[in-house]
Amino acid sequence: MPSQIKYIIGNEACERFSFYGMRNILVPFLISSVLLGYLPDASAREGAAKDLFHSFVIGVYFFPLLGGWLSDRFFGKYNTVLWFSLIYCAGHACLALFEANATGFYTGLFLIALGSGGIKPLVVSFCGDQFDQSNKHKAKLVFDAFYWIINFGSFFASLLAPLFLRHLGPAWAFGIPGVLMFVATVIFWMGRRDYVNVPPSGPDPDSFLSVVRTALLRKGGGIGTAVAGLSVALAIVMLLSWATGAAYWPAGWGFVITACLALGVLIAGVGYGASLQLARAHGAHPDEAIAGVRAVLRILIVFALVTPFWSLFDQKASTWIIQGRAMLIPHEAWWWPSWLIQDAAQMQALNPLLVMLLIPFNNLVLYPALTRLGFRVTALRRMGWGIAISALSWIVAGVLQLWLDGGDQVSIAWQALPYLLLTLGEVLVSATALEFAYSQAPMAMKGVIMAFWYLTSTFGGLWVLLTNATVRHPDVIGWITARGWTENAFLMFFFAGFAFLAAAAFAVYARVYPMQDNYRTSG
Repeated sequence: MPSQIKYIIGNEACERFSFYGMRNILVPFLISSVLLGYLPDASAREGAAKDLFHSFVIGVYFFPLLGGWLSDRFFGKYNTVLWFSLIYCAGHACLALFEANATGFYTGLFLIALGSGGIKPLVVSFCGDQFDQSNKHKAKLVFDAFYWIINFGSFFASLLAPLFLRHLGPAWAFGIPGVLMFVATVIFWMGRRDYVNVPPSGPDPDSFLSVVRTALLRKGGGIGTAVAGLSVALAIVMLLSWATGAAYWPAGWGFVITACLALGVLIAGVGYGASLQLARAHGAHPDEAIAGVRAVLRILIVFALVTPFWSLFDQKASTWIIQGRAMLIPHEAWWWPSWLIQDAAQMQALNPLLVMLLIPFNNLVLYPALTRLGFRVTALRRMGWGIAISALSWIVAGVLQLWLDGGDQVSIAWQALPYLLLTLGEVLVSATALEFAYSQAPMAMKGVIMAFWYLTSTFGGLWVLLTNATVRHPDVIGWITARGWTENAFLMFFFAGFAFLAAAAFAVYARVYPMQDNYRTSG
């Protein structure tokens, strides 16, 4: 085992604790903080806290594009990770120092999104760079350790950070994760003399974007070029409509929503346009590069159908915390660990704990049992069922919300059921999607696939912001209340239906998707 691996694993453990520690207390802090004190009631503060949280998550999963580009083109992985880690530390410091100052606190959130997102696509691949042909058989052990460290850090952060907020106050609650991030950076820096540093590749004449550009611009125009050009024009119009405050542009669609919509239009239009005339790239690029682009464009449709899953999953740290705050914590029950579980936000610790239990259960028990019964447990089937099971978790959460809205006292222990279903959905979708994408994309396009995979979380956050902005329109609120619903209950069943539709569309596309096998050949 390369001796420098201990620095990378130690860095990951501390960084994951720091990230999940601050992330999982963000919504409860914002709801009760002076930062949202200008809002008239608790409902408005809860809505604003959810919007801020999901805007932050959108940034976290957008900035991997920047980190990966800077690393590959200019600075290499080590330098990029180190500098983004320092930005990350500065963000934590802002949260701890400016708990009552909106400008300082929101600057901290931006810096953490930039720092965390910037290093996200690099640390695992940097770890892989430390191995060669002589010890590559050890790499799987390290990647397994990475997975466990992520969930281990998330578990303890989810368990302890709400207690820090409750008993020590926000400065300490955000400061302790900041200290852990500083420790993570120091640990990473300590291995600087031992690391294997693969130099940046620089410009790639046969990259994904190079092939797409050739397909669209070579030999004059075409229908694909027109489609791509229209998408670029539409994205610019959307941004200008927001910037000028155009009367036709919805008032609730701020910069984050508008920018994400414009990005989505660009990816869809340029991708579809390029797919119509990829043949134009022949002669200018190798056939392997063109086939790789075609494979990536097919995978993007799969990824697009996964985005509704993330709109459900990430709300466990916003909508489900808000629901839990209205529930009864059964301190009087003999089976409830009152000495430890004292806050609704701590229920999030169930997710990483269940992940660590469900992965081996699925691989050792569930999948073999289904195979013996005659069911083919393919990657696409696992993902489709994962989206549907996640939708079911929101049906259960919606029923709990109806009980609360009806005036019942509901024990927070009931939230364990939707957490179990959502985590099962996560294991089926998230872990499987990485395996699927790796097998479908040629070696030269695997980095591009990872960048697009992170964007699925960005667009999952977009669906949340769009839905919340639409529901808050007076006419929509009136329609919901006229039917005896509360906004929270309506949203839970809406997102369940959204995910069920996505699962159905996923199943249809999975039937026609042409499976590939792009694993590296032995030797």
